[in-house]
Amino acid sequence: MAVNDTLEGTRKIVESAQEQQNLSNLVPTLNDFSQELTTLNLGPTHPATHGIFQNILQMDGERIISGVPTIGYIHRAFEKIAERRPFYQITPLTDRMNYCSSPINNMGWHMTVEKLLGVTVPKRAQYMRVIAMELARITDHLICNSILGVDTGAFTGFLYVFQEREKVYEIYEEICGARLTTNMGRVGGMERDFSDVAIQKLRDWLKTFPAVMKEFESMFNRNRIFMDRVVNVGPITAERALNYGFTGPNLRAAGVDYDVRAMNPYSSYEDFDFEIPIGTKGDTYDRFMVRNEEIWQSLRIINQALENLPEGPFHADAPHYYLPPKQAVYKNMEALIYHFKIIMGEIEAPVGEVYHSVEGGNGELGFYLVSDGGRTPYRLHFRRPCFIYYQAYPEMVVGSSLSDAIVTLSSMNVIAGELDA
Repeated sequence: MAVNDTLEGTRKIVESAQEQQNLSNLVPTLNDFSQELTTLNLGPTHPATHGIFQNILQMDGERIISGVPTIGYIHRAFEKIAERRPFYQITPLTDRMNYCSSPINNMGWHMTVEKLLGVTVPKRAQYMRVIAMELARITDHLICNSILGVDTGAFTGFLYVFQEREKVYEIYEEICGARLTTNMGRVGGMERDFSDVAIQKLRDWLKTFPAVMKEFESMFNRNRIFMDRVVNVGPITAERALNYGFTGPNLRAAGVDYDVRAMNPYSSYEDFDFEIPIGTKGDTYDRFMVRNEEIWQSLRIINQALENLPEGPFHADAPHYYLPPKQAVYKNMEALIYHFKIIMGEIEAPVGEVYHSVEGGNGELGFYLVSDGGRTPYRLHFRRPCFIYYQAYPEMVVGSSLSDAIVTLSSMNVIAGELDA
């Protein structure tokens, strides 16, 4: 096939994409037909994309000149499913968004419903939630940073920290009986108090993990090969990050110190002393370093919460919304009635419109809930941080090489479960 025929085919492909997605601003150099271009499908099922999503890249040799992101391969429609479910039964749906840090999703949803219902959660339950959420943040960041190491050719660090992630999952099992998709907690508090076994496992892990984390950092932080692969790769300025709606570590890596836990505290985060790490260039190296430092800050918060864990109940006195103890259901008629009504979704919520957000593993995770006084949400929207910042990916990789595009995507930590809600 002649070069001109190939270029003409490329022109048709690009023009079709422009008509469908209005992405003419992403392809500024395609009118220069003095050289042959290549269309490359990065995904939707590619080992380096870490999920089900696709990027159609226009390549000039190894150099990326444009990119068109495509999402929507999972088609789960969580928001619409949730609008047909009782409030209590929506929690498992939140697990399937960012499944790398499910407890944060669970707690964020519970707090949203509690805001609508006007339920005040006891201090002990709030501290227990903080511990669970910070454990989830650590595992989320460990997955992101260790996989970034794998994508640059370093597998050892991945193995080191995944052993520690397994120990955290054992703590989850003691707390709620699950590991990955946890369905942890309840509207009104936690479903059970921390057992002695859970607290002991947590204390043991807090003693051993810092040494492993320091070893992980020693492998990467000043490793010349790693730094050559990530420094000045996939940068984004603070202004562009804010324009795109970035939150979380990706925004803080660009130099903006926005953290929901500090700016709009929830679950007693105002009681804890911690710092908000920020970067300067917003590149892959800054994103890696910010997540590493956030792991240390999460450890700091967990230690404070564990040492100052208040006495008292682990759930609110809200029998209309909080499931009674199982033994009481067997012996008490009122408990049996409440149990039946909650499980069958027969308790109506008050009319209202609320928004609540938490600091998820990847940024501000929000729940916009509208209730018309029925047994299910009238409207429900999940603010998924990955869905919002993924749109900036083409801009961040234009001009870079294909290998740079891989590590940039890895450092952004786009979770496919958040792209289809």
